Amino acid sequence: MKQAIHFGAGNIGRGFIGALLNQSGYDVIFADVNEQMIEALNARGKYTVHIMDLEPGNFEVGPVSSFHTADPLLVEKIAESEVITTAVGLNILPRIASAITQGIEERAKRGVEGMLYVIACENGLRASSRLTEEVSALLSPQALQYCMRRVNFIDCSVDRIVPPVKTEELTDVCVERFHEWNVDSTQLKGELRITGMNAVDNLAAYMERKLFTLNTGHAILAYLGYVKGYVTIEECTADLALLSVVRSAMSESGAALVQKFELNAAEHDAYIEQIIQRFRNPYLGDTIDRIGRDPLRKLSPEDRLIAPLKTACGFGLPVEHLLLGIGAALHYYSPDDPESIRLQDTIRELGIAEAVAEITDIPAGSPLNEQIKKAYHGVMKLPHFITETPKNNK
Repeated sequence: MKQAIHFGAGNIGRGFIGALLNQSGYDVIFADVNEQMIEALNARGKYTVHIMDLEPGNFEVGPVSSFHTADPLLVEKIAESEVITTAVGLNILPRIASAITQGIEERAKRGVEGMLYVIACENGLRASSRLTEEVSALLSPQALQYCMRRVNFIDCSVDRIVPPVKTEELTDVCVERFHEWNVDSTQLKGELRITGMNAVDNLAAYMERKLFTLNTGHAILAYLGYVKGYVTIEECTADLALLSVVRSAMSESGAALVQKFELNAAEHDAYIEQIIQRFRNPYLGDTIDRIGRDPLRKLSPEDRLIAPLKTACGFGLPVEHLLLGIGAALHYYSPDDPESIRLQDTIRELGIAEAVAEITDIPAGSPLNEQIKKAYHGVMKLPHFITETPKNNK
């Protein structure tokens, strides 16, 4: 049986990428640091994916096994595998680069002729390219030459909502039915066939379409819901006034995408409606804290809030509702989220204008910074939107 290594045995790893690899005929090996999950996967050798949607279902994934990322045996497994995928978070990629590097060094030493495909399935632009840089910096000169010939790093865009729903078995996972996995065909060497994976020649358009639509809309939904004192995403989508603001923000980012990539406007509007229906899936049980966590990353210059804002402004397009979402994000606080604590500390220490400049790279005193500052104060005062004193704000 073919063999694949997946770094990250979390919900996305098990419920999305690992499942598709297994359905494509791969014996899947998960690499992780969670000892409890590693032991559970090895004990069962399989797990069940539960589809939580209007059309529910479930299917089994196996055989699977798992190693700690620091286990020397993982190097052996990488040397024997055809595919490496990741779902660990952009900030964790540098930490797993060492294990991947050691595996490539071993492949070079053995003279393995088969291609090794490496795909970082992260919520960020060009994650595999970032991983390439990390790995290349660690490789010996000889292994680097081997890597250039026999290791194929491929950028991708992934899309599936996998909420942290508790199951009876630790290894089992719940997902929505929808999923999309696009890889850059211009980077692909040779043939790689994985069920559910699409090779596209305009990956940038797919990546930004997902980031500017699903991720932008989901974040704004959560941050506006936080301002209104909600706890769950279901509460947010039941609030038609809130949902209207979110839809308008997605339309603003969508207008920028249509301009930038010459998309079909009607098709993109239909895509927005499809995303909204996914948000409204009552079976996922998603929470504001999960979607809203890590606000500093989500407010960074190239992420889901500031990137669409700057793109729309660059085309001279309206951004009123995107600004409202950003204003709400700047209020977000959760005692269990270190980033939100740092966000509020930064605003308190620097003031809103300088904090926005530090977080987003939009200079204090610039027109756009002033608009964000205005939205930060204004989102708390909108009479048609805020109907009561926020329950969450400190």
